[in-house]
Amino acid sequence: MASRGLSHPKRFVTSHNEKGQAVIDKSISEDAPFYYLPKKSAAFAQCYVTEGFPTNLNQDADLEMYYKYLAAPPGLTVSNGTVLRYVDMPPASTSAMHRTVSLDYGVVIDGEVELILDSGDTRILRRGDICIQRCTMHAWRNTSETNWARMLYILQPIQPLVVDGQELKEDYGDIPGVRSST
Repeated sequence: MASRGLSHPKRFVTSHNEKGQAVIDKSISEDAPFYYLPKKSAAFAQCYVTEGFPTNLNQDADLEMYYKYLAAPPGLTVSNGTVLRYVDMPPASTSAMHRTVSLDYGVVIDGEVELILDSGDTRILRRGDICIQRCTMHAWRNTSETNWARMLYILQPIQPLVVDGQELKEDYGDIPGVRSST
């Protein structure tokens, strides 16, 4: 994965020792677990996934849940939990127009990307810029012809959203290799 020209991010999960002191959990690799979508249309890293609100940390229940998602990644969202995900986008690529039934915080970590909405509205986001995605049809375009771009997303569930009398549903367009959300 290093061939993308981006650093391999680390993630550090904290826990408690038998004395109740804060420690770094060593049961999960510090390296974010990247995998490519088909045709290398993007690279995803599921940095952490939870289920339930509020999240249960007792007896490391959240860690056990995350192990399940390491073995079988979720769809783009988890209907009763959160997803923390890196997405690396190839140069000059545009994702399919899609909708997640979630409230997403998307932060540009590296590069420059264009947010494209189905209405035709667009915005250029640069390093540090944030998009609050509220269950809308959208696509992402890496504006660079030569460099990969990276975004970090935090996805969280929402109440069903009704617009003009219609409940909005998940729509992945033609994103290859992503299963329906749970």
